[in-house]
Amino acid sequence: MLNERKLQVVIVINYKLIFREKDMFFRKGSVGYPYWLPSFAVLASLISLPPPVRGAEAMQFTATRVWPSTLYTRLTFESSTLPHYRYFMLASPRRLVIDIDDFGLSPVLHKLSQQVRSTDPFISKIRVAKFDTKTLRIVVDLKQPIRADIFNLKPAANFQHRLVVDLYPKLKGDNDPLSLFLANTPSVHSPFKPSTPSAQPAPFIVMIDPGHGGEDPGAHGLHNTLEKNVVLQIAQRLKKLIDKQPGIAAVMTRSDDHFVPLAMRVAKAQQQKATIFVSIHADAVANRQARGASVFTLSTRGATSAAARFLANSQNQSDLIGGVSRSGDSYLDSTLLELIQHQTLHDSAILGSAVLKQLHKINPLHKSRVERAGFAVLKAPNIPSILVETAFISHPEEERKLRTARYQQQVAEAILVGIQRYKAKHDEP
Repeated sequence: MLNERKLQVVIVINYKLIFREKDMFFRKGSVGYPYWLPSFAVLASLISLPPPVRGAEAMQFTATRVWPSTLYTRLTFESSTLPHYRYFMLASPRRLVIDIDDFGLSPVLHKLSQQVRSTDPFISKIRVAKFDTKTLRIVVDLKQPIRADIFNLKPAANFQHRLVVDLYPKLKGDNDPLSLFLANTPSVHSPFKPSTPSAQPAPFIVMIDPGHGGEDPGAHGLHNTLEKNVVLQIAQRLKKLIDKQPGIAAVMTRSDDHFVPLAMRVAKAQQQKATIFVSIHADAVANRQARGASVFTLSTRGATSAAARFLANSQNQSDLIGGVSRSGDSYLDSTLLELIQHQTLHDSAILGSAVLKQLHKINPLHKSRVERAGFAVLKAPNIPSILVETAFISHPEEERKLRTARYQQQVAEAILVGIQRYKAKHDEP
């Protein structure tokens, strides 16, 4: 096969042969006429050849992200191809070493350590270099003993292939991220102060679930308002309001910008013995005219409308976008639906109606009744659960409202009043 230098020489030679005697070559019947045709054909074929192959370029990561939280820290490495990796731990000092085959250095990797915050409870520094010609090495310097959960995610939503590194605090004899997550969740103290232990009633605990978080941004508006940020702000306002009320306390599935798998949200509500579960969202649809608040409960027999089915499907994609390792799959047990009692669904409908009535006072309703669909996050057995769509972030006017402290506070207050109305019925003898 011709190399690049020889190809240039051949092209020059043929160029000179063709155009040396221009009049002779291009006048039919001339002496040179029979010879210029093959030369011109050779030149044309050589020019059309593809550029020479210099060897395969090393693959590169196109984006990196660090998501710290008090419960765990997540590192994400995004690329157009599936990375093949191996990892091991080193001591003195503590380090996590990740080797990735056939990947090269890239600008985003050089800036990776800048994403590490000084307040990160697990990571002190990240170093990246080529270990050898075929291996990219990532070294994570650690502040404490950790358990690493590393896995690949297939492309989902706007993400390419992702290598995910979750760092959990290491507990003695523990190898399950879910129990690590629950072990680091403080228990709620009863808001009641009975005179004697025997008189202690069951505490009324509200589990507040801000949707999405971390790697999963949720929906976004025309002006790039992210659902995960808006619903966290509303949830924080709601918790402050609830904690001021006598005889009631609130816990949140997340209190900062990190991703919590759907199953872990359900498990946390069970672990905290929550009385009710309120998931807060602000979804988007293709039709930018769609607007208004909605409230949903779990359906075991299909959705009550096409819109309810669409919203449930979009919310249930959270694990694919946010990223769940194989170790969490067992908690999304299909038999969980069978454990939902009729009374729980009935109580969920009462709670949903009370909240929907209050939301109607601050914003038009998308649907005038509580709708039902198969939301995975509402599958906690024996815990009345609702999902509140505070507004459509895809509607320009509602996106603007969702960004304001005034509307966020109004939503939080409306949900609180709905909860209080439900609690009054709940406490009836």
